[in-house]
Amino acid sequence: MKKLAIGVDIGGTNTAFGLVDDQGNMYGESVISTRQYPDFDQYIEELYIGIQSLLKQLDIEHELIGVGIGAPNANYYRGTIENAANLVWKGVVPVVEKLQRFFPSVPVIMTNDAKAAAVGEMVYGGAKGMKDFIVITLGTGLGSGFVANGQIIYGHDSFAGELGHVIVNHTGRVCGCGRKGCLETYVSATGIKRTVFKLLADHTENSEFRDVSFNDLTAEMITKAALAGDPLAIEAFEYTGMLLGRALANAVTITGPEAIFLFGGLAKAGKYLFEPTKKYMEMHMLANFRNKVKLLPSGIDGKNAAILGASALIWQRLRESR
Repeated sequence: MKKLAIGVDIGGTNTAFGLVDDQGNMYGESVISTRQYPDFDQYIEELYIGIQSLLKQLDIEHELIGVGIGAPNANYYRGTIENAANLVWKGVVPVVEKLQRFFPSVPVIMTNDAKAAAVGEMVYGGAKGMKDFIVITLGTGLGSGFVANGQIIYGHDSFAGELGHVIVNHTGRVCGCGRKGCLETYVSATGIKRTVFKLLADHTENSEFRDVSFNDLTAEMITKAALAGDPLAIEAFEYTGMLLGRALANAVTITGPEAIFLFGGLAKAGKYLFEPTKKYMEMHMLANFRNKVKLLPSGIDGKNAAILGASALIWQRLRESR
C-alpha cells in the first residue's frame, strides 16, 4: 500500500495541493482559488472537496498519512495564519483546527512557506543528509528557513529566522512591514525592480527597460535581459548579490551552516546572481567560516516545489517519531 502525504500551498491568489510520496513523486495535483472564498469555512470545505477528488482518482491502494501546509505568516505552534497582508482573511485564522476536523485520524501541520521549503530541501532536495543549512526563498519578498542540528529554528513564537527583515540600510527603502531598509526591499522580485528603476535614473545609456512601466516590469524580464547581456540588468544583479552576500555572511556567523540554498524566481538568473552573492559573502565572512559554506541552487525548485515543501512537513514528522 502506497503511503502518501498531502501538500498544500496557500497563496494570495490560489491554493495548490497535491499527493506526494516519501521520494517526492507526485500522484496528482490541483488548485482552487484562494481569493474566491472570503468565508474561511467555505474555503476549507472547497479544499477538502478538492483533496477528496484527487484521492478518488488514484488507481493504486494508498494510505493517507497527513496533511502539510505552507502559508504566509503561519504560526507553527498555534496552527494559525496571523495577519497575512496578501490573504483575504484578516486577523488570526485557525487553519489547522478547521482542517483537522476533516482529517481527524492523521496529523495536520502548518508552517510558513519559506520554512516549508527548507524542510522540503532536507527531505527531497540538495540538503539530504545535512544537519545545518539555510534556505533563502526569492519571490515577491525574501523568505528564509534556518536548520540547525537537523531542526527548523522556530524560536519562542514560531517567527524566528526572518532574514528578509534584517535592516541593511536604516534610511533605505520603505518596506511593507512599515520599517525602512529591510533586506527584502532590495533582494526580491520587487526589490530588483526598484533597483532597475534607480539605475535607470542614475544612467543615461539605452536599455530595453526605458519604455517599460514599473507595474509591467517583472523579475523574469530582468533575468532574461541579464542572460542576454544587458549591462543594466547585470548591474542590478551585481547590486542585489552584494547586499545578499553581506547579509548571508552575517547569517553564517549565527548558525554556522554547511550550505545555503537559493530558491525561487531570482535564482534562475544563475551566475548573474550566484557569482556576486558568493563574492561578497566571502569578502565579508568571518575568517573562521571563509570558503567553508557552499552556495547552491535549490534541489526542489520547480513548479511543484511549494507542494513538495508542504508535504515534507509530514514525512519529516514521521522520521522524527521513529
